[in-house]
Parts: sequence; structure tokens; C-alpha cells
Amino acid sequence: MTFPLKGLIAATALGTTIAAPAVAETTIRLSTYVNEADIRYDGFVHFAKLVEEKTGGSVEVQIFPSATLHGWSEGVDAVQGGVSDMSWMPADERLPCYRVTSLYPVAIDLEGQIEMDAAYADLVRDEAAAINLVPVFNSNYSYDQEWWFEGGIDDLGNLDGKQVRSIGPLVSLMIETWGGAPVFVAPKEVFQSAERGVVDGINMGVATYSSWKLWDVMPYMVNANLFYGNINYMMNKEKFDSMTADEQAAVMAAAHETEEWLKPRYEDWVDQRVGTAVMKGGGAAVSISQDKRMELINSVQGTWNETVDEACGPELAGQIRDLFAQHAP
Repeated sequence: MTFPLKGLIAATALGTTIAAPAVAETTIRLSTYVNEADIRYDGFVHFAKLVEEKTGGSVEVQIFPSATLHGWSEGVDAVQGGVSDMSWMPADERLPCYRVTSLYPVAIDLEGQIEMDAAYADLVRDEAAAINLVPVFNSNYSYDQEWWFEGGIDDLGNLDGKQVRSIGPLVSLMIETWGGAPVFVAPKEVFQSAERGVVDGINMGVATYSSWKLWDVMPYMVNANLFYGNINYMMNKEKFDSMTADEQAAVMAAAHETEEWLKPRYEDWVDQRVGTAVMKGGGAAVSISQDKRMELINSVQGTWNETVDEACGPELAGQIRDLFAQHAP
């Protein structure tokens, strides 16, 4: 429908107004390493839509996938320096407790994952605030952080000198404890590293592995289920505090609702990718026994607990372990 100019003037004269689309007063540039083929990208799109709805358009979330704004290890610098407003946080020494607990060698039950992740984020909130960060979004990858090799492997606990891609200090400890050599490779570089023989094995999440089409180069997966894993997306605290209280609450509520929305879709998507790789792509997936699972966890947990105590302090370390114990299988 169109309004003739005279009609529009008359309507205005009578006091009638035509509402214009809301203009965002705050723009949040969200940086993620996942690409647009990844189900987690759909989660961020869902989050952005919820933020727009809940704030009436006063807050806009712009998504930058595939690590286009910064590299894997640069999340803290990017958010503090204004390159992004919200990013995934790597194992950064400026977040000492988060660095050693966001990936933890422990058996957990994911039934209460959303509540567990929220409680975990609260435990590291003060540490984040001390360097001008606010935890906003939990990206739990406990379900799919696994291991790949070019061919079958008899015992994950006996790597026999294999060079295996590591994502951080805990995985490096595991690889070394089991007789391998850890190699750090950023997600975007893993395909070439595997294809060229730089690594003999890969530790990575199924979602990322599948999105980067890595089944073609290392098709043999060992499903070990050894971790609690939670990459936290944190926002610049000054930027967060510049929003109104209602906007802050809306962003946090949108994040929580998105985590609930994403969890079943993420797990189904991961299962489908493994199934497709095994049934159609020449891949193979084997699961280790529960006894072997606990043997591998126990082989590193004592040493890692000492690292956690030193980084977090005994009280906070104990609270984090208590949280995991509450969600034990």
C-alpha cells in the first residue's frame, strides 16, 4: 500500500505517526571460529534474533564466522582491544583458572548440562571481570571432543611417538602421558597439516572436524568421552556495562535460551555427521569401554588437579570439582 503525499501530510497534521524501524543503539560484534556450515553458527544466528526481539532492536548482534576477526589464541586481546565485542576465550594465561578448567579430564552426565555450564560460568565470573570481560554464552563441546587417526589404533593410551594435534595444555599433557608428541595447530590449518603429514593424529570436536571436511584425510575416530569442555564466549565488560539493565538482562536471557535451543540440535547434528562419515565416506568410529575411559581419565587427573589447585586456588578449585561431581554419571 502507498500513501499519496497529500494524504501523508493530512495524516501527520491529525497527529498520526508512522513508526520507523528501531535503530540499534548498541552493536555487538560477535567473533567465532566456527564456519557457516556448522550447526553452532545457526545457534549464533538464533541468539542474534533473540537479542533483537528482546531489546526491541536497540541491540544488534553481528556475527563474524571462521575466525575472520582474529586468530585462535587472540580472543582476550581482540575483546579488550575492540577488534570484537564478544569472542570465544582460549586457554589464556590472563584467565588462569578458566584456562585449566574449561577443559577438564572428568566423566560427566550431560543431562543437566545447561545448569552445569551456568554454574561454571558463575565460578569464573570474577576472574573474567578482573580483566574487563563478562561471560555470556557457554559453548559446551563435551559431547564431541574426540580423537582421529589415519588408520586404526590399538590403544589410545599408547601413542607410540605419534604427533597429535593439541588444543591446549590439558590435551598436551594427555598426549605426552600416553607417549605421543603434542602439536598445536589452529582449526583452519588442520586440514593441510594432516594432508602433509605434519600430524599423525588430531584432537578436535566432531562439529569442527566435520565442518572443515577432515574425515577425508583422517577417517578413523576414537570415541573416548574424556572431558568436560566449555568454550566460553565473553564480552567486553565496559561495552556490556554501557547497555541498560534491561538490555543486559535481555542479552543474558537470549544466551541462556539459545543454549537450550542448540543442545539437542547440536547433538543430533554431530551424530548425523559421524553416521554419514562411517556409512558413506569411508570413515570408522570405535568407542572405548567404560573401564578404559576411566583408566585414561585417571592417568592424568591427579596431575591436572595439582595444576588446577595452583591456578585457581584450593577453594575455587574445590568448588569446580564439586560441580563436576554433582554431574557425575
